[in-house]
Amino acid sequence: MTQRKADISRGLWLGLLGIVVFAATLPMTRLAVGTPEAPQMSGLFIAMGRAVVAAGLSAALLLLTRAPLPRRQDVLPLAITAAGVVLGFPLLTSVAMRHVEAVHASVIVGVLPLATAAVGALLHRQRPSSGFWLCAALGSALVVAFAVLRSGGAAGGVSIRFADGLLLAAMLCAAVGYGYGAQLAQRLRAEHVICWALVMALPMTAPLAMAAWPAAPPRAAAWWAFAYLAVFSMWLGFFAWYRGLALGGTVRVSQVQLVQPFLSMLFAVPLLGERLDAVTVGFGLAVIATVFIGKKMPVTARPADSLAAKG
Repeated sequence: MTQRKADISRGLWLGLLGIVVFAATLPMTRLAVGTPEAPQMSGLFIAMGRAVVAAGLSAALLLLTRAPLPRRQDVLPLAITAAGVVLGFPLLTSVAMRHVEAVHASVIVGVLPLATAAVGALLHRQRPSSGFWLCAALGSALVVAFAVLRSGGAAGGVSIRFADGLLLAAMLCAAVGYGYGAQLAQRLRAEHVICWALVMALPMTAPLAMAAWPAAPPRAAAWWAFAYLAVFSMWLGFFAWYRGLALGGTVRVSQVQLVQPFLSMLFAVPLLGERLDAVTVGFGLAVIATVFIGKKMPVTARPADSLAAKG
């Protein structure tokens, strides 16, 4: 029991470390993709290019550590993981970030914990309490309300901008990739999970990245942002994140993501010169507050899974 509590605590800290790395992803993506008035790299190049760079690093690590080839039963979960976090999330966010500020997009990220918890509960057969789901649903409802408010829905009916729709779809892709990746991290080394996913996606990402190579030279700042996305957001961040999910449980550790919106806002101010207004900060704080309540709610495994885990 003591060991289990230690694993949960370690999982939460590793999850938080991963989230700190991921929190800079949206501001860095905005910096790399530019704005409609001053475009830099295309969303397709950023998404595929960062995956290619990370795949090269992954191949080197897999060779250096003499990682065994994935087993047959791991191939499909790895493919699903790659579809979610190597292809879907990076592409959707990169396209969206040219049309919304990072501060705005950071609040939309608040819906991710609920989506990740739902996928994790399904895959790992965990049973969150009603109070847990209530807190997660409340945080997600605040995110949707913020998106509608910022879209001008209050004046012209309920609506969400196309870019917000892309961001919400990206959150679903990330949740699926997180859930399946966490499942794999229980039987593979956490760093090998993202490495194999990146290598498996390379036949698709490499040609697309070459086809989308920037026609005009981007600014140096855009290249530095691209480098961060490739090395940290697409690679190193997952080492801590998947290990944290495997140790502490996907449903519980996923709630650490509720601090990501506020961290992303803090990164966006110095990196992009964006400004925080009272409404954005208010929604961000309200979403974050649910994590401190939600993480106190019980999350239990089904008896069969508990026995299997002991065996």
